[in-house]
Amino acid sequence: MNEHRVVITGLGAVTPLGIGVEDSFNGFLEGRNGIARVTHFDVTDFRSRLAAEVKGFQAENWIDKKSARRMDRFTQFGIAASAMAMEDSGLESYDKNRAGVVIGSGIGGSQALDEGYSTLREKGPQGLSPFLVSRMLVNMAASLVSIRYGFKGPLSAPSVACSTGTNAIGDAFRILQRGDADVMLAGSSEACISPLPYGAFCATRSMTSSERAETASRPFDKNRDGFVMGEGAGIVVLETLEHALHRGAGIYAEIVGYGNTADAYHLTAPEPESDGMIRVMLAALQDAGLDCGDIGYINAHGTSTVLNDKCESAAIIKVFGENACSLKVSSIKSMIGHLMAAAGSVEFVSTVMSVFTGRIPPTINYQEPDPDCSLDYVTNGAESLDLSAAMSNSFGFGGGNSSLVVKKYQKNSDS
Repeated sequence: MNEHRVVITGLGAVTPLGIGVEDSFNGFLEGRNGIARVTHFDVTDFRSRLAAEVKGFQAENWIDKKSARRMDRFTQFGIAASAMAMEDSGLESYDKNRAGVVIGSGIGGSQALDEGYSTLREKGPQGLSPFLVSRMLVNMAASLVSIRYGFKGPLSAPSVACSTGTNAIGDAFRILQRGDADVMLAGSSEACISPLPYGAFCATRSMTSSERAETASRPFDKNRDGFVMGEGAGIVVLETLEHALHRGAGIYAEIVGYGNTADAYHLTAPEPESDGMIRVMLAALQDAGLDCGDIGYINAHGTSTVLNDKCESAAIIKVFGENACSLKVSSIKSMIGHLMAAAGSVEFVSTVMSVFTGRIPPTINYQEPDPDCSLDYVTNGAESLDLSAAMSNSFGFGGGNSSLVVKKYQKNSDS
């Protein structure tokens, strides 16, 4: 296989801390809290009542009003973040047959489903909209982005729970690496803060029952008691290095490694010995051709659940050995909650920005150390570090694990 180098040339994000990468990343560095009581619907009778909602999003800034009304919120997020990434990349001229899209989602059009069930109960099947199907399908963000830009190459919409975004970017990386495309838009989008999915996750008791929005999400803290649901989207423009250099594109960083494993253990709980997590990080490092000492920072999955944070910490220690004590590890979920399928892609965008700027966002709300979580979680504000390489981890319900390694771009003499 003729392996092509793959670089990141455009970034887009919709997060609870801002519309756009600049506002979002600045919010991460400042340690701002994006969590509050749910406003999308009445949560009085729910076990959890907090969420990290996207504020001030106006779909009409990217989509005409008529089309926007026919889309679920997750699709709107995906299109908006894709438009930001495309504009950021400056990509205007390309072979449409060699440009593709991999944008995933976990639940897809949850608001459309909620509204559809209500209509079905109240008015019967005759009351259902002909646009309901296109609003609820998981692949709609990917498909509509493909249509918008005329990308006729590979098209996919992975759904691997919380690791979806990382899988989507990793899959796009592989497509470019083997030469099946020149350009890929990749990432994920989620907007499932609606009664049915929110209530379902409450029923699993995996979400926090805390009423204190400021400190509810507390990854790696001894008193953590569950995650906070969030929403948003992260999209990146990936190109083969040859294509990016040919058009004189600006380059944020280079993707050099991708790992993907399964626990094959349980529907919701991680494997107790962290086997899948260990293997996925080792696979990403091996794929990147890097040693443990080359990684300076890990953007952790860090959900604020008891088991995940314990298992992830143990896995990092196992993989990085004596280098683990010098690693910087942080979780932006402490600020924006768990964006579900969109978590991995937004965290990847943040990781890329950390490599590009040399700035690492903190883990906020860390107050009491947990003996089972003994790493440097960057708990005293953002830190500056000259990063040559960083890793982003995602671990999902059902046992899906994925890791990406990003390296500072350096132009070789043969590039």
